[in-house]
Amino acid sequence: MCLITFNWKNHPKYKLILVANRDEFFQRPSAPLQKWESGFYAGKDLKAGGTWMGVHPHGRFAALTNYRDLKNPKENPKTRGDLVKDFLEGDTSPSDFLKQVDLDKDNYEGFNILLGDGQSMFYFSNYKEGIEEIEPGLYGLSNALLDTPWTKLTLAKSKLQQAIDENALDPEELMQVVHSKKMDPDELLPNTGATLYQERHLSAQFIKIDDYYGTVNTTVLLWGNDDKIEIIERTFDQIKNIASDQKISFLVSQ
Repeated sequence: MCLITFNWKNHPKYKLILVANRDEFFQRPSAPLQKWESGFYAGKDLKAGGTWMGVHPHGRFAALTNYRDLKNPKENPKTRGDLVKDFLEGDTSPSDFLKQVDLDKDNYEGFNILLGDGQSMFYFSNYKEGIEEIEPGLYGLSNALLDTPWTKLTLAKSKLQQAIDENALDPEELMQVVHSKKMDPDELLPNTGATLYQERHLSAQFIKIDDYYGTVNTTVLLWGNDDKIEIIERTFDQIKNIASDQKISFLVSQ
C-alpha cells in the first residue's frame, strides 16, 4: 500500500477500521484480492510474487508501504512483499517475526510494515530503530514514517475520524477517505528523490502520473469485535477509466 489510515481498538463495534490506497506502475502485473493456496486473503504481485496487504482467517493481518527514498537505492534488494506473505503463512507472533526482520532489514529497500494477530498490532520500519506496539487510536501511514504529517495523510485521518463520529461506516463510502486528487503547493512537498513534477502528483491521495503510474486499488477492511471481517477492494484501470470490486467476508477462527 501507499496510503493507509486506520483506527485500532478504538471503536465500540470494530477492533480495526482501515482504508488504504495502493499506487503502482500501471504496467506491473498484479491479481486482485483472492484466497491464496496457503489460506490467506490478499492481492498478488505477479512480478515478484508477494503482496502488500492481507488477512488470514486465523486472525493474522499484515500491511506494507514503501518508504520513498529514491536517492539511496539498494543493490539486489529482497522483495518487500514477501514480508507480508511470510508472516501471513506462518505462526510466529508479530513481535517475534519483526525481531527477525530487524536482523535482515538492510537487505530491503525502504519499507513500513504493520503486523497484527487480532489482539495486538506492531509497527516497524527499516528507516527507524525499534519495534513499536500500536496503542488504541487513529493512525496514518504513507511513504514516510508512521504519522508523518503529509497533507494527504492528515486529510485521510481527519476524514476517517469524521466518518467514525458520524457512524458513516459503509465500506464503499469509506473509500472517499483516500480519494482526494488535490495536490500540495510546492513549498509543502517532501524531497524524496522524485522530480518536482512527480512530487506534485504524489502529494495527492488519488494519484495519476500521465499513463504510467498511479492509484491502482483502494481497500476497506472492517474487523468487528465479534471477529467478523469484511473486505472490499476496488481495482482501478485509470487508462480505460473503469473499476471493479472484490468483496469477501469471514469469521476469524483460531
